[in-house]
Amino acid sequence: MRFYTKQHKHYCGIDLHTTKMYLCILNQQGETVFHRNMKTRPDIFLHAIKPFREDLVVSAECMFAWYWLADLCEDENIPFILGHALYMRAIHGGKSKNDRIDSHKIAALLRGGLIPQAYVYPRKMRATRDLMRRRNHFMRKRAELFSHTQNTASQYNLADPLGRIAKPKNRDGLLERFDIPCVQKSIGANLAMIETYDMVIAELERDIIKSAKSHDPVSHALLKTIPGVGRIIALNLLYEIENIKRFPRVQDFVSYCRLVKCAKESNGKKYGSSGKKIGNAHLRWAFSEAAQLFLKGNEPGKKYHQKLVNKHNKGKALSILAHKLGRAVYHMLKNQKAFDLEKFLIT
Repeated sequence: MRFYTKQHKHYCGIDLHTTKMYLCILNQQGETVFHRNMKTRPDIFLHAIKPFREDLVVSAECMFAWYWLADLCEDENIPFILGHALYMRAIHGGKSKNDRIDSHKIAALLRGGLIPQAYVYPRKMRATRDLMRRRNHFMRKRAELFSHTQNTASQYNLADPLGRIAKPKNRDGLLERFDIPCVQKSIGANLAMIETYDMVIAELERDIIKSAKSHDPVSHALLKTIPGVGRIIALNLLYEIENIKRFPRVQDFVSYCRLVKCAKESNGKKYGSSGKKIGNAHLRWAFSEAAQLFLKGNEPGKKYHQKLVNKHNKGKALSILAHKLGRAVYHMLKNQKAFDLEKFLIT
């Protein structure tokens, strides 16, 4: 975890919300020179900090509403530090908690060099990353509809399985296989929603692919050289990683991707695990999917996976494979080299 330790004349801590924000400014001696609740408007914010603009640094917690503040500080040439929400909660816990106290504690942590930094994702790719995440959300909702349809078929014990209804051609005559009118209504509603999701997702994918060609086409092409990784998994990896140089070591990268086991240890004794939610859940999902797809039609990969299964179990073998793919992606992007299957299987 990186902490911001640079010294400034003034330190601004903001407890940020949708319509209101509590703003606290401290000087170098730790004295409160400004502390007020105000509307979350750029003009009001700039007017409030105007007397303290000389050598000012601004910090806010990594919540959903920080985009506009980071962009405004960038435009105004004001240093902006994004605090890691989970680590900050551990550092500045207390009996009393409200917006006024929180804003002061953020400013005090900033002044003391104790702000755990989160990554300020650059604005040029931020909107496309959010669009990719929205696409994934729709995909999960679509998958729920498929699951409900299959479960309904099991409830009514249909003679033949429905098959892979994710493919449109396998949905022909699906309604007629259910005899009860209310069940037909339920399945019909599922199919109507699935068709809508299909159209929306296809349109989103076209826009995302078009953006990827202008953002980082080389990295996108490199990621697609991994067996089983198609354009969608590659896009997920591309937009969640953004810049591999922000990870000094491969260990930092796989930890950020949630591909390592968490440990809680003190005085040489292990006390279970903690911090499972620290890291990027989207990258964890992408590498888990990549590990499954890596084995599809890949005979050398299947043999390697079987060795892992024999040594461990099936679930752990896939986790090891996902971790190994994470390390491979780090070196691929850092060295700008395509995936080497032979080297991957022997190292």
